[in-house]
Amino acid sequence: MAALAGGLTVCILAYLVGSIPWGFLIGKLKGIDIRSHGSGNIGATNVRRVLGRPLGTLCFLLDLLKGLLPVVLIGALLGPALLVPPDLGRALAAGAAVSGHVWPVWLGFKGGKGVSTTLGALVAVSWLAVLMGVVAWVVAFFLTRYVSVASLVAAFLLPVGYVVSGQLLHHTSFGAPFWLFVLLAALIVFRHRSNIQRLRDGTEFRFGKAPQTPHEHRSA
Repeated sequence: MAALAGGLTVCILAYLVGSIPWGFLIGKLKGIDIRSHGSGNIGATNVRRVLGRPLGTLCFLLDLLKGLLPVVLIGALLGPALLVPPDLGRALAAGAAVSGHVWPVWLGFKGGKGVSTTLGALVAVSWLAVLMGVVAWVVAFFLTRYVSVASLVAAFLLPVGYVVSGQLLHHTSFGAPFWLFVLLAALIVFRHRSNIQRLRDGTEFRFGKAPQTPHEHRSA
């Protein structure tokens, strides 16, 4: 019972940290509601599109940290004090932090796609797997100029990267962390389902190219 309470505490704390809507707050500091501009998303891509590269980069880093810090400070450090094993604590904190970003209580449970926060959370679980995912994202983006395509490619390769890193670093490949990678990758794909439809329709926003319709498209 004590371990169950500890796990619940880890989840709640990590969720609250992950639910801080940095993109929304940055927009408010500039006098706008970011949800009414660009794609309407609170993530770093839309902040960059609407408010420029510096603020977009700041939003990306803050979103990444709100995934990373809960895993390190709450899951790995506080978790054992609450009778939660470190591996389980990290997995719970990672899942809860990403859930907070995707479904923030402060914004009516309507948040971002979860890519930046997922990367931050998973860095603390397997940095090598995330590095592989980041390389895949960069390559896919420069080949296609679609953020959504790059994010989907990275999501598919994250679990693969974890297995490969497990072989290289000689740690267990199919424990709880592996399934965390699978679940978070699936969540990223699910959150991009509208982007997938627009890619099929040929109306997805592409960097370096003018929109194909007069309406602003909703992308990552």
